[in-house]
Amino acid sequence: MRDFRSVLNIIGLLLCIEALAMLIPMMVDLLYQKPDWEKFFFSSIITFFIGLVLYFSFKKEKILIKVREAFVLTIFSWIIIAVFASLPFVFSSSNLNYTDAFFESISGITTTGATVINNLDDLNEGILIWRSLLQWFGGIGIIVLAMAILPTLQIGGMQLLHMEQDDPYEKTLPKINHFIIEIFSLYLGLTIVCALLYYFFGMSGFDAILHSMTTISTGGFSAHNSSFGFFDSSSIETISIIFMIVGSLPFVVYLKFMHGERSSIIKDDQIKLFTLIIILLIGLTTLWLQKNSLHEDFLHSLRLSAFNITSILTGTGYTSTNYNTWGSFGLVIMIVIMFIGGCAGSTTGGIKIFRLQLLFRGTITQIKKLTQPHGVFLTSFNGRSVTDDTFNSIMGFFFMYILIFIFASIALSFFNIDFLTSFSAAASAISNVGPGLGTTIGPASNYSLLPDGAKWILSLTMLVGRLELFTFLVLLSVGFWKK
Repeated sequence: MRDFRSVLNIIGLLLCIEALAMLIPMMVDLLYQKPDWEKFFFSSIITFFIGLVLYFSFKKEKILIKVREAFVLTIFSWIIIAVFASLPFVFSSSNLNYTDAFFESISGITTTGATVINNLDDLNEGILIWRSLLQWFGGIGIIVLAMAILPTLQIGGMQLLHMEQDDPYEKTLPKINHFIIEIFSLYLGLTIVCALLYYFFGMSGFDAILHSMTTISTGGFSAHNSSFGFFDSSSIETISIIFMIVGSLPFVVYLKFMHGERSSIIKDDQIKLFTLIIILLIGLTTLWLQKNSLHEDFLHSLRLSAFNITSILTGTGYTSTNYNTWGSFGLVIMIVIMFIGGCAGSTTGGIKIFRLQLLFRGTITQIKKLTQPHGVFLTSFNGRSVTDDTFNSIMGFFFMYILIFIFASIALSFFNIDFLTSFSAAASAISNVGPGLGTTIGPASNYSLLPDGAKWILSLTMLVGRLELFTFLVLLSVGFWKK
């Protein structure tokens, strides 16, 4: 068997950090004089003790994370963090059984935003903050994963995200630490700005902090059952749209901008296509709402379509209205854009814009080769040629994405769940969106009515989708574990 001491050491450190994070909702409950503070303290002690044992039991002089260790660290860190993150949901006044608690925590840490809690408006402040913290940490976690680990693992074309002077074969902890500090500072700064704007335009201080964390992480957890419909404010929705888009753009571009490459944002291929798609979808949906007289006022139609289309496309999952009532076009648009997602290197889920770009460009190249057999044609991305290996990895990712989605849909239907619910739940889970379609899991409902078996299937699907499929699938290979 292989030596995974470095992996266990890092997981121990992550659990210690998670335990310290639990003290934040504990202090919030103390401030609001809510009894749940004891439950957070108890959960923190358990988590910190186990983390400390792992950290010191497997401590090494030099921590080196190679490719195989990176696979194991990626998958098991997410699972173990979710396991311990579910403890406050079990012990606190939210009164969730372990299935629901794990579903809620995995939905949070993967920034999916699907919930099984019916009484959000009545929950104690501590548990609401904990849900938002999970998504906030999950958001920065997926950025680090997408930019520092997945390119090394050559998964689904993510090698195109290698930063300059990045070692493609192995990473030492100090090198990753420098990158994490830089990303964390940017991520925290954006969250603070978002919170201040929310507060300035009418949110309470508590709501502003909570929703800023779930906006920049494109997570979508809200403190209210009616999500952003609770505020009914065009100004707040506009701020949310801006920061959902900010969270959906590649953070490597922000770093380049900060390091002096001012034109990087307008030159990035992903950003250009993402902007075009979101404008086109908002325009078409607005016209549909007007054409079918669902909303007589044009500006109101534009407001509804802009917020909800942006929310679902970016995988955030906020809602301001029940789009189940938008008719056939509205439902089809929503189910399709669940799969798209935002840009690679962002907090969003889905297939990602750059993969769709390269699949389309690769198809055009193949057509040209058929008509001009002796011609030489190259597929490019951001001015760099794309190798056949990269294109093949994207093709493999796309095939497995659809295959896992189909399997998840079939597995959900085994529990006598109707077609629309099964189909949209699987799409929402693998793309880390949150709400589905239909009366059971639609924007006016949640996942509480689903059977426990269906919730475990969706929990696994959320995790697999968040970790870019192959990160998880490779661990199922017998050869991976052989020395």
